[in-house]
Amino acid sequence: MSPQTEPQVEEVMESLGAQGVDVLRVAYPDLMGSDRSRDILLHHLPHAAGHGLAFSRAVYHTAARGDHSDIAGGLEAGMPDIVVRPDLDTVVPLPWEPNVAWCIGDVRDPATGRSVPESPRDLLRQVLASLAETGLSPQVGPELEYVLLERDTGSATGWRRYAPEPGNVYTTGRKGDPDGHLLRTVRALHALGLDVSGGNREFDGGQFEINLNHSEALDAADRAFWFKAAVKELARAEGRLATFMAKPFNDGGGSGFHLHVSLVGPDGVNAFDAPHEAHGMSATARYALAGVLAHAPALSALLNPTVNSYKRFGPDTTAPWLINWGLDNRNALVRIPPERGAATRLEVRLGDATANPYLAVAGLLAAIRLGIGAAAEPPAPATGYAADTTTAAQLPTDLGQALDALEADDELTGALGKPFVDAFLTFKRDELARFRQYVTDWEFREYAQIN
Repeated sequence: MSPQTEPQVEEVMESLGAQGVDVLRVAYPDLMGSDRSRDILLHHLPHAAGHGLAFSRAVYHTAARGDHSDIAGGLEAGMPDIVVRPDLDTVVPLPWEPNVAWCIGDVRDPATGRSVPESPRDLLRQVLASLAETGLSPQVGPELEYVLLERDTGSATGWRRYAPEPGNVYTTGRKGDPDGHLLRTVRALHALGLDVSGGNREFDGGQFEINLNHSEALDAADRAFWFKAAVKELARAEGRLATFMAKPFNDGGGSGFHLHVSLVGPDGVNAFDAPHEAHGMSATARYALAGVLAHAPALSALLNPTVNSYKRFGPDTTAPWLINWGLDNRNALVRIPPERGAATRLEVRLGDATANPYLAVAGLLAAIRLGIGAAAEPPAPATGYAADTTTAAQLPTDLGQALDALEADDELTGALGKPFVDAFLTFKRDELARFRQYVTDWEFREYAQIN
C-alpha cells in the first residue's frame, strides 16, 4: 500500500466502524453489466486496498448461465488473475443490509498494473480522456425501466407480472402498485446516495421507471450500475424478480435505457446551447447529433446487446427503429427535448435496459467525439411518427447484424480499442451461436404437428 493510500484507508475504516459497519462489499461490472463482487471483513480493507482481491479474468468471459467464451486472456491462458481494489471514493453503507457497506472496485492486470481490455469502467475512462482533449466535459442523465415479477409456479417461466392491471400508465400510489414497491425502492435508492429524482408506474403491467439526475459521465454510469444491482437486490428481498430484460413478454412492451447527454465547455457553459442558431442548437450539438446517427448501427451492439433486444423494436412500438432525430419527438432515435439554455441536450432513445451502463455511455460518447471531429451536419429532423423509410435507414434488426455493424465501423472500433471490441464480439457471438442452437417454444408450437 502506498503512503498516499494509507490515510484514506484509515479514514474510511474509522468512519465505517463508527457506523457499525464490519463488512465491505467490493463489486465491479462484467461485460454484461452485472455486478461481480466479494464481501470482505472491514479489518481486511488495508490488504484489499494495497494488494487487491484476486478474481479469475475468465469472469469477464462468463455468460449469465455460466457458459464461457473463448476470449484471449481467459481459458486459453490458464484463467489468470485480475486484481480488484476498492475505489474508496465510492464507499457507501447499504441502507437495507445492516452493518454492510458497498463500493465499486477498480480492476487491474497484476502482471502489468494496467487495466484489462474487458473492463467496462476503464473503457469509459479511456473515452472520457479522449473527449477531454476537446475541452468538453459530458453530463449524462440515465433513465431506466424494469418489470417487477412475482413467482407463479403455474406459468411456463415460473413468473408473472406484479400488478398487471392495464390502464395505470404514468401513475403512482396503490392503484398501480398495491404493495408500495415503488416508494420503498425510491427511498432506499435515495438513502444509498444515487441521486434519484423520482419514479412512476410505466406503460406495461408491473413496469416501473425511476429517474436518476444528471451528473458527470463516469459518476452517472456508476450510479446506473448501482441502480440496476440495487433494484434487483431490493426485489429479491420482497421475494420478487426485477428484470431489465428488453422485452420479457410477447404481449407486453419493452424496457428502455434512455441517455440524456450534454457537453459543458471550459467556461462551465452548456456547449450545445445557441439561442440564435437553428433550433437553438450550436454547431457542437449538431455535430454530436450527426455522430450518433452516423454510428447508430454499431452503437446498437452496445446499447441493444442481447438476442431479445431486437424484439423490442418495430414500427408499432415506441422504441426507435429508424436512424433519425426529432424535436421533442419520442418516436425518433434521438429526441431533442424542448428545454434550452443549461438544459439543452440530446436524449438518445436507442438503448434498452439490458445495456451495460459503462459500455452504453462509452460508445455514445465515442460517437459524439467522432461527430465533433467530422463536423458534419445532421439531416433534417423527422416529424410525426418519424417512420419515413425514404429519408432514414433502418437500424439492425437482430443481434448478428448489430455485431457485424460494430465490427465494420472502423472509426468507432478505433475509438473503443480493438482489444475491447474483439473481446466483446467474441462474447456476444458465442451467445448468438448458443441461441441459434436452442429450440424455442414457438418452434415447437408452430412445427410439432405438421407433416
